[in-house]
Amino acid sequence: MSENKTLEFSLDEGEDYIELISLLKYMNVAATGGQAKLMVENNTVYVDGELETRKRRKVRSGMTVTTTDGYKIIVK
Repeated sequence: MSENKTLEFSLDEGEDYIELISLLKYMNVAATGGQAKLMVENNTVYVDGELETRKRRKVRSGMTVTTTDGYKIIVK
């Protein structure tokens, strides 16, 4: 089992959301956009504790994204 890796992401001023695959790539949880898409397709990504299957899910301030390999991203 991988150790828990907690990360924080702050939305830019005036931004309401970031797309899920963009967040995974930006936070280096996925090396590429293609890898981020595969993570979602392979059912390894959760948003606020619920399995997420939408690659372009809008992740907003206050949401938490977790992965089955131990990453936790808190969006502020």
